[in-house]
Amino acid sequence: MITAIVIAVVVLLLVGVVVAMYNGLIKLRNLVQEAWRQIDVELTRRHDLIGNLVETVKGYAAHERGTLEDVMRARSAAMQPNQSPAQQADSENILSQSLGRLLAVAEAYPDLKANQNFLALQQELTSTEDRIASARRYYNATVRDLNTKVETVPTNIVANLFGIRQAEYFEAVGEQREAPRVDFGQRDATIPPPSGYSGAQPPHTPQAPPGTPSPAQTPAAPVEHTQPIDPTDVPPAPRA
Repeated sequence: MITAIVIAVVVLLLVGVVVAMYNGLIKLRNLVQEAWRQIDVELTRRHDLIGNLVETVKGYAAHERGTLEDVMRARSAAMQPNQSPAQQADSENILSQSLGRLLAVAEAYPDLKANQNFLALQQELTSTEDRIASARRYYNATVRDLNTKVETVPTNIVANLFGIRQAEYFEAVGEQREAPRVDFGQRDATIPPPSGYSGAQPPHTPQAPPGTPSPAQTPAAPVEHTQPIDPTDVPPAPRA
């Protein structure tokens, strides 16, 4: 009787542990899915802003047809549904490259750069990019937590038992990994310090009065040569 009770208690404990690990895995998986939906919302806003930006540029640079079509083609590919995080990252990277070429073309049109609608779209797009980066960091953090649970013992046993798999990271690829580098052709130039620079300065050397020769120009004093003293030539000391 006691043995049966002990076995029942052990079984209940094991079931409780398994249920707790399963619930933890499900919670992490739901957090990953929620984080991805937030990224999808921001990406949708990004795609809409890029579409409006293209329409604005078209009004000033309609003959830049090739660049405009590249952006719209990349935008359509990025808007394809049911893409995995890795596929979405690749699509967004291609779209970012096309958008960079479009903005470079816009630099040649002063009227376009001064257009208030164009400036407002650029600001909104920059703000959206910041939100996407923040959402990506949160998503990747939840993916890391889920994948750690799926790979480590003993939760990996429960994950395999119930078919809970690892999630994909949403990472920037290609040019998005590199910070923009600004170089105005003066990389090797010597830049003087600002006028208010308070760094360490060499000690101040007082200026000599006008007409005073420098140490290098002052002749050295003649050196007198003396004969060695013979001890026998020294007179004896007087006796007391």
